[in-house]
Amino acid sequence: MFTGLVEGLGEIAQINRLAEGIRLALTPPFPVAELTVGESVSVSGACLTVVSMDAQTFHAEVSPETLARTTLGLKKVKDTVNLERALKIGDRLGGHLVTGHVDAVGTVRERREGPDFFTLSIDFPAPLAPYIIEKGSIAVDGVSLTVNSVQGHRFSVYIIPHTAQKTTLAHLKAGEKVNLETDIIGKYVARLLGPYRGGASDLTKDFLAEHGFL
Repeated sequence: MFTGLVEGLGEIAQINRLAEGIRLALTPPFPVAELTVGESVSVSGACLTVVSMDAQTFHAEVSPETLARTTLGLKKVKDTVNLERALKIGDRLGGHLVTGHVDAVGTVRERREGPDFFTLSIDFPAPLAPYIIEKGSIAVDGVSLTVNSVQGHRFSVYIIPHTAQKTTLAHLKAGEKVNLETDIIGKYVARLLGPYRGGASDLTKDFLAEHGFL
């Protein structure tokens, strides 16, 4: 589990093709010695497992499923990525609950510059629509952001100078792909309410009383 508060920028040092998937060697902004084999690291929003380490890099294997769901298969050697180690119990939850299980890839459609901030407008696949709401939370390439507005299958987010300085979002341009993870709480709520979406008549006073709401 992560918070979406990126620790720093890492660099892809090597990409090795496997029979299935790929193996990445990544140079982190923190000491490699602080990592342990088996722990999870968010790499631009995708939860990967540390499988080995050397003096300067740690290695993680990317499965075919992760390649299909994320932008990691588009990355090249020397590309920068957002890195965040897993949340410790007792840490402050400064962003929101992020699992590192990317839902889909979105596309940056517009970047608008302001005096201090800039705004990104991002298109998302239709199945994500129920989970993206104005003022809700979303992770873009592993960065916890607040949705500023939603129109159709496009949302916008403000990027403050600190976030631009500490993450890869500063370099995004129109047409680029990004990893999207919607709020896990919203997904569970939608799942639980799924059987009762037939109309207002399904949500009755008796139903609310039976389930402890009245």
